[in-house]
Amino acid sequence: MVITGLYYALFLTGAGAVLGYFTRGWAGVPFYVLAVFCLWFFRDPDRVIPPGDVAVSPADGKVVLIKRTPQFTRVCVFLNVFDVHVNRAPIAGKITDITYKQGKFLVASKEAASLENEMNTITIDGHGTVVKFSQIAGLIARRIVCYKKPGEFVTAGERVGLIKFGSRVDIEFGPEWEIRVAEGQRVSAGSSILAARKKA
Repeated sequence: MVITGLYYALFLTGAGAVLGYFTRGWAGVPFYVLAVFCLWFFRDPDRVIPPGDVAVSPADGKVVLIKRTPQFTRVCVFLNVFDVHVNRAPIAGKITDITYKQGKFLVASKEAASLENEMNTITIDGHGTVVKFSQIAGLIARRIVCYKKPGEFVTAGERVGLIKFGSRVDIEFGPEWEIRVAEGQRVSAGSSILAARKKA
């Protein structure tokens, strides 16, 4: 479990206890329910990372868009409020850049969110390939958390941050990658393969 969930749960439990003490005992029940929800929402299950020269999904959710251009292919994963919100590195390598951009809080499932919403973009240089992925805030999600800094090395599937509540993650692959997912498919962070390196 992400420690953030424990903080939320403790605060809500305390608020419920105080309200129940000064009013009626049952008055704190909604706070206790929210506390349990926060513990569940910020869950962080272990994942089995697939071997090979592949890129795994950085987020749980549904593939809502695959957009191909001559330069790159963008795969967009939408996370609803029921998905695990811990984000993971799609490939192993060195983090060469992390860029945070302020923006709007449009519905994250919409295409405009990739350009206009608040986001944090992480670039990983992984042995001859560069993969970028963006943590994108949504209508409800108003807080992006990143654990890493430029210059650090990550392994494929390693935890790198989270987005609180509904959100989106976009991943950009160069032409050296073959996409292995389809629009509408559900994926799991760290264990679902999004793409594989093409053989030379």
